[in-house]
Amino acid sequence: MKHYLTLFLLSITIAVSGQNPAEKKLQWFTDAKLGIFIHWGIYSVQGIGESWSFHNGQISHEDYMKQLQGFTAASYNPEQWVQLIRSSGARYAVITSKHHDGVALWDTKQTTGNGRLSVAAQTPAKRDVLTPFIDELRKADIKAGLYFSLIDWTHPDYPGFLRDSAKYKAAENPEKWSRYLSFMNAQLDELQQNFNPDLWWFDGDWEHSADEWHAKEIRERLLTKNPDAILNGRLAGFGDYDTPEQNFPVSRPDSPAWELCMTMNDSWGYQGRDTLYKTPYEIISIFADVIGFGGNLLLDIGPKADGTIPEEQVNILEELGKWTSKHQEAIFGSRPGLPQGHFYGPSTLSADSLSLYLFISGRTGGQIMVKGLKNKVKNAVVLGTNTKIEPKVVGKISWSPVPGLLFAGIPEGAADEYMTVIKLEFDKPISLYRGKGGLQ
Repeated sequence: MKHYLTLFLLSITIAVSGQNPAEKKLQWFTDAKLGIFIHWGIYSVQGIGESWSFHNGQISHEDYMKQLQGFTAASYNPEQWVQLIRSSGARYAVITSKHHDGVALWDTKQTTGNGRLSVAAQTPAKRDVLTPFIDELRKADIKAGLYFSLIDWTHPDYPGFLRDSAKYKAAENPEKWSRYLSFMNAQLDELQQNFNPDLWWFDGDWEHSADEWHAKEIRERLLTKNPDAILNGRLAGFGDYDTPEQNFPVSRPDSPAWELCMTMNDSWGYQGRDTLYKTPYEIISIFADVIGFGGNLLLDIGPKADGTIPEEQVNILEELGKWTSKHQEAIFGSRPGLPQGHFYGPSTLSADSLSLYLFISGRTGGQIMVKGLKNKVKNAVVLGTNTKIEPKVVGKISWSPVPGLLFAGIPEGAADEYMTVIKLEFDKPISLYRGKGGLQ
């Protein structure tokens, strides 16, 4: 709680006195709030786990790689992908340039024992599918992020691809490890030169130490070429922000910037048998909690092998987009909301701390209560409508500095289908009472 309060007060200080220079580079990211993750690869052919299915022995590596022959991208339309992403309200997208299986979505010039392992060289698609997608993102002014696996379980110089493989230690076979690093870094250089991504989303760092990966050197090289690039927190300690996966943090991560990456069902890539989709209401509720904690949501989609996006995923993005469009003022560019205990639900603040946004489940309705608010409310509305609200303050004692309790109700017919947002406007930056009541 102390940590959260410190971040809350810091956000107000920045709003009043100006931006912290150390956070300037991350500003677009912390303002973005919503990104779309895309896991697309040969694993979508059979609809099995991306890379992990052979790593864990559920399928042989040989049979897994046979999926190369079924990856067609025959109906792939990157313009439609980007239109859908934009309609969701997302400000950035991250796509798997290469997962742990080693199959590149761009036309890599680097060779392995299997030749050039890419969808351009070894699948019926016969083309680089990454370039047209990044081009469409640029046209739409959406930030482009590249997922890149440090691990390559198919490369002959990587130490083993099965969970129970006899893996060599990098220190005991430096020549072999050096060859792999040269290959990996050459691919990173290709991606940097061809795409110059706004964001690098690394994965797989757990198998080796920062020294073995030469993580510091990777960061320095990428930032030398593009000082504005942002790196996620999976480069063995040399990233810019935290990336909790699937599970929502109960307390806010320590990093000033963070992102929850989450699937729509239980799978990252396309798996037709996985029908356990979250509802739009559930995803919007999670998203509201994320931004209330000052974080971003990186919501995943898994296209099919032909490049089409499953209908269930399209529907979720469209419903999410209706909600974000209606409530964008409370979402994009917002700051962390009230510390826990002041309001029982998510909340955000405007960048100038003159507006407070309270998120209320569309399935509850009724009145809400805010505690410890010192400010007087000069205006209150249901966001996205023309409906005004008349808040009521109760329990304020004239001789005590302790503020009263603010109650506000959602007028009939004004509630949102998924989550209603109440906007409270103040004449000065928000100020909170944090005492224990009584005379203090």
